[in-house]
Amino acid sequence: MDILEAIILGIIQGLTEFLPVSSSGHLELVKAILGDNSVPKESLTFTVVLHFATALSTLVIFRKEVAQIFKGLFQFKWNEESQFSAKIVISMIPAVIIGLLFEEQLETFFSKNILLIGFMLLVTAILLLLADKAKNTEKNVSFSNSLVIGISQAIAMLPGISRSGATISTSVLLGIDRTKAARFSFLMVVPLIFGKIAKDILGGDINFQSSEIVPISAGFIAAFITGLLACQWMIALVKKSKLSYFSIYCAIVGVIAIGYALLK
Repeated sequence: MDILEAIILGIIQGLTEFLPVSSSGHLELVKAILGDNSVPKESLTFTVVLHFATALSTLVIFRKEVAQIFKGLFQFKWNEESQFSAKIVISMIPAVIIGLLFEEQLETFFSKNILLIGFMLLVTAILLLLADKAKNTEKNVSFSNSLVIGISQAIAMLPGISRSGATISTSVLLGIDRTKAARFSFLMVVPLIFGKIAKDILGGDINFQSSEIVPISAGFIAAFITGLLACQWMIALVKKSKLSYFSIYCAIVGVIAIGYALLK
């Protein structure tokens, strides 16, 4: 992988991590188009690094909320801050269970499975369309809501299903305020990303060769900067009920991906 290719993938990750169009699906599509010949393990390593970059951009944007979560965890008082922290923890449970029990099976999906990605993008398109038509309210995320949203996040581990799209759409369909839904969606994934990276490093699954350091660093920087911009943009779009545009986009890309896979 050269530097230019890494930067392109980094920009795509930064945009699609927050915009509801599936970052993992787009990364696999671009890898197929660019002819990336990385073995699945190497490809997964680069994908994890890019997710780490966007997780950092989330921490920067939501630094006050992150501080609130940590404060809630260590206050040992059942107040608003600790309750919000508990909801974040609850939302993580489904993805943690699926990730631990089906890790090997999930990794096989990240190997240019274009047909699967195409169909999952169509699922994302439907979710976004339904959410865009839902009525806006000022409802907060409840404990039961956090579990349901967490299940959506676990399903979104499949490439092609947008994590932010699935979780925000689920939240909005549950009647949660759009801005609060976006904030919860972006915050709930951060612990999972850092946990996944720690697990891979300790397990020896992430190994950097000297020749990979420069392109991976370039991809990381590109994803981080783009993620900062995309995160703020997405919050504004969700608030203004503009998800239907992304629904159309996902539907078009999904159909193209399916056609590409069938004709190849």
